[in-house]
Amino acid sequence: MRYLLTTLAVMSALGAVTAAQAQEEVLIGHSAPLTGPQAANGKDNENGARLAVEELNKQQIKVDGKAVKFQLVSEDDQADPKVGVQVAQNLVDKNVVAVVGPYNSGVAIPASRVYNSAGIPMLPVASNPDLTKQGFNNIFRIGANDSQLGGTMADFAAKTLKAKTAAVIDDRTAYGQGVADEFIKEAKKNHLQIVDREYTNSQATDFLGILTTIKAKNPDVIFFGGYAAQGAPMAKQMLQRSLRAKLLGGDGICSADMGKVAGPAGSIVYCSQGGVALDSTPAGRAFLHKYLATYNTQPQVYGVNYYDGVKMLADAMQKAGTTTDKAKLIAQLKKEHYKGIAGTYSFDENGDLEGAPTTVYVIRNGLPVPYGQNAK
Repeated sequence: MRYLLTTLAVMSALGAVTAAQAQEEVLIGHSAPLTGPQAANGKDNENGARLAVEELNKQQIKVDGKAVKFQLVSEDDQADPKVGVQVAQNLVDKNVVAVVGPYNSGVAIPASRVYNSAGIPMLPVASNPDLTKQGFNNIFRIGANDSQLGGTMADFAAKTLKAKTAAVIDDRTAYGQGVADEFIKEAKKNHLQIVDREYTNSQATDFLGILTTIKAKNPDVIFFGGYAAQGAPMAKQMLQRSLRAKLLGGDGICSADMGKVAGPAGSIVYCSQGGVALDSTPAGRAFLHKYLATYNTQPQVYGVNYYDGVKMLADAMQKAGTTTDKAKLIAQLKKEHYKGIAGTYSFDENGDLEGAPTTVYVIRNGLPVPYGQNAK
């Protein structure tokens, strides 16, 4: 009997090893700033992607009848274009089947040339419109672009806040400049006068000189094209300089990190995010609960889009019947109409998200809350 039990145990172990070996490993790349001032956003994106990978592996997904195991290969691009290109080449060399990211437009644009040459589909949230105007067929933007984000805030400033004048500051990154340009373009359509335009950089923390100049123009609102690492001290210094203007921005400042660092000054901030408000749908609330339970922190902005992006990749692989033929995967992504947590993902001929919804938020109790939502 002991011999029989030992034999069965060995056979069971061998069977488990054989089953594990039969699984096809599918590598999905991830590029984001995991260190530096924007690390909170980069880790949020990584968390969303990793949560999706873990759920897919528990579901024991099959592609073309073969069991697959997904693995996330995450790289720190440091929000630096040169590093981002190196990361892109590293991921190509590791033979990833697709890439979620990059997060930053300044990284995504040069990195996209590497991914395009390798025929690897990339799913960025980087919002500069120039990214998808390069004629590449491998880009599928899973977030709103600058036209949608900046335009939404210009409409909001003119129609909801009833602003007549605005000043604009951007950090000279591809993202910051792009979203600021789109704000100005839509502001002019709304007869919103731009009384000043100033520039800073993505490492700055002192804006008192710029704000002193702007205060003399007495604008109703200030639009900032940049990220929370600069937006939060800017909001504080606006109150310090007694500016009456509200601070507006895109998704770069629309995060829990913005509210955490800005503190009480977050009350003057209005910002836009791509997608629907998560707490407005049962699926969104379930995601928020899972994310908090898994990572013991609130999501920032695009973790849910990266979660959706990885799930959509798995869906496209199943429909295309391949985990290795990147051309077939790209062709299927072009046809996707995938219903995710943050919205439905389908793409126009350039790879932009069709009908990308945007939501305006305020910062309340340190967190972005949809504008108009009753206080809790």
